[in-house]
Amino acid sequence: MASRPIWRGHLRLALVTCPIALHSVVRASGDLHFHYINPKTGNRVRMVTLDAETDDEVSRRDLVKGYEFEKDRYVLLDEDDFEQAKIDASTTLTVDKFVERGAIEPIYFDTSYYVVPDGEAGQDVYIVLRDAIARTGRAALSRVVIARRERAVAILPMGDGMVCHTLHEPRDLYDSKPLFDAIAGNKPDPEMIKLATQLIERQEGKFAPADTEDHYETRLREVIAAKLKGEGITPQAPEAPARDNVIDLMAALKASLGRGERAEPQAPERRTAAPAKRKAAAKRKAAARRRA
Repeated sequence: MASRPIWRGHLRLALVTCPIALHSVVRASGDLHFHYINPKTGNRVRMVTLDAETDDEVSRRDLVKGYEFEKDRYVLLDEDDFEQAKIDASTTLTVDKFVERGAIEPIYFDTSYYVVPDGEAGQDVYIVLRDAIARTGRAALSRVVIARRERAVAILPMGDGMVCHTLHEPRDLYDSKPLFDAIAGNKPDPEMIKLATQLIERQEGKFAPADTEDHYETRLREVIAAKLKGEGITPQAPEAPARDNVIDLMAALKASLGRGERAEPQAPERRTAAPAKRKAAAKRKAAARRRA
């Protein structure tokens, strides 16, 4: 069953537009969900909404949103107020500019949505924009209002369609500079980089969706299944490396390369061939001296 769109509007590039809908990429129905239980009765615990001053219980459907402009003082907002705040990004994704895909650091990416043609009208425009963006290798930057918040988005082609990723603002992110100051300007040994590069190339492969499996949740499902059967399950102790273990990095890299199936091109054989040649030459010289 197809997901329901979370947003409907238009995608606009200059004077070209096409109707689109945004669908959530993430399906949460398969996740494990837990409830708070009173262990004495085995019953679920009901969360009660209380007035902070009177302690009276209040129904959630009677609540309204409020903005705290002073300590414990609020201005109340209703649906009409939110409607008045609508802007163009509420109904139209207008492409502001195109940037190189690699120019957007991964930390800026947040939530992903499928960008889908909304009906048959505009499908030809949609596929032209999709293929044009794919050919340039760029990302389209735009803005959209979702859940009453305007978000910058990057639109990228993906297979037969397109996907947009909401982007964090710089103020949403911690500054990385203090975290990396200790290693700023450090230059590694070029030979170690060469060995590490060979190790990386040896383990090169193709990405598969199975690579993203949550092994913790898989193990947790096994624990739940065992408890339902009344069985125990032996915990697996994780192998955590000692943080104070100082190793010879060069030796470790060489050892890692030696564990692979493919070895460096016959380097050991060249090293062993030279002594054999020297021995043969020495024998010939000795034989020549005896003949003399």
